[in-house]
Amino acid sequence: MLDTVASEALLPEIDRDFLEDKGYIYVVARAGGEILLIIRDYELGAAYMPARADLMIVLPAGYPNASPDMFWTFPTVKLANGSWPTQAQHHQVYSDRNWQRWSRHFHLGWRPGVDNLRPYLAAIRKELAKGI
Repeated sequence: MLDTVASEALLPEIDRDFLEDKGYIYVVARAGGEILLIIRDYELGAAYMPARADLMIVLPAGYPNASPDMFWTFPTVKLANGSWPTQAQHHQVYSDRNWQRWSRHFHLGWRPGVDNLRPYLAAIRKELAKGI
């Protein structure tokens, strides 16, 4: 973990514990009303080039009552065959980086105040495992 003070102030304890238990190296920052969670060197899988990248999740104002939506990677990731992953050809600037936006709208049946990063990251892992 790279930013202990900020993560304690910005992430619920259950999320910090989960990230630490998984051994993720991460940074948390505030951007307006949103919280940016950046997991360093996240394993994307062999279907992608590069196979590892920084993964960003934008936590909306009101999280964990409000559900996150989509995810972002840096640097730009392509499929191993050189084509764009489905709905991942657009970019957005956050924290002076041009992040690749993966337009994935998970319908997890988000339970406000109950769900957290664990099911959201599981949905990301499941989506990346498709290799599309």
